[in-house]
Amino acid sequence: MRKICLALLALTAACSSAPPGGAPAAKSYKIAVIPQGATHEFWKSIHAGAIKASRDLKAEGVDVTVIWKAPLREDDREQQVQVVEGFLAQGISGIVLAPFDRRALVRPVEEAKRAGIPTVVLDSGLDSDQVVSFLASNNHRGGELAAEHMAKLLSGKGKVLLLRYQEGVASTEAREQGFVDGIKAYPGIELISSDQYAGGTRDTAKTAAENLLNRYGNQIQGIFTPNESSTSGTLLALEDVRKAGKITFIGFDASEAFIAAMRAGTLHGIVVQNPFRMGELGVRTMVDHLRGKAVEKKVDTGVQLISPETLDAADSQQLLHPPLAKYLEAGPGGF
Repeated sequence: MRKICLALLALTAACSSAPPGGAPAAKSYKIAVIPQGATHEFWKSIHAGAIKASRDLKAEGVDVTVIWKAPLREDDREQQVQVVEGFLAQGISGIVLAPFDRRALVRPVEEAKRAGIPTVVLDSGLDSDQVVSFLASNNHRGGELAAEHMAKLLSGKGKVLLLRYQEGVASTEAREQGFVDGIKAYPGIELISSDQYAGGTRDTAKTAAENLLNRYGNQIQGIFTPNESSTSGTLLALEDVRKAGKITFIGFDASEAFIAAMRAGTLHGIVVQNPFRMGELGVRTMVDHLRGKAVEKKVDTGVQLISPETLDAADSQQLLHPPLAKYLEAGPGGF
């Protein structure tokens, strides 16, 4: 048995050694990219960026295949855990993960590492030091930007509310805290509600926003929501009670509906990230790590506030319209 093992090790070393001329041996990599969901524009942008990275790397002579798999529901912790676990026996090289829950995904990620499968984390943090790198926006700063813009639009006076997303999601918790901290800098603005949650979908967000508007609609001058689904649901609720445009409303993340709402004057600003860049850097960072290159443990992928006044600026348009069709039109795998 010992002779067989030594022979296998020698064969492995021979297969992985550099060919004549000193160039590294060619190798294929399968990267599982696991978002929180698939329906929001944010996740589609991450998908497109991941595919761009795989195509560019192939053009550079590195064979990379992206395997995209999302939970059916964005608010399903257990299903995302199962998606991660399901990849462990599929011969993948690494995982690029946007964890829905900062605690629930720790165990499967650390199990993956023990199985020799490293993880790069995107967008939302994980309570583990066993990841290769964490790539995300400065989410706390994003919340602060929303607070600053709110204060500017309200001239430093008024009552506002925060409709949170869901408990346990590190990215939105940081945005919410950034907004709360930012508003404290303006003593003329009162945060009259900050303990309600929108839930994981546009419909649950609409219901939560309707409840808040029924209670506070005649008192407030402003609303902040920290992600795409909470912003979308709240926009619908404001339209239903005919308060759209009458209450200053700032959301988070980008969509065509939000662009139209800003042009119509019913949404007064959005804080946007760069999910396309996140997806691209996530795959490239994982491949660099697998090839033995040093990578940064934490990368800030940027955050920016876009208002109706800055909507048509070149940098805004680049963030609002990533080239999704170019990379997603070939189907779910992008190839």
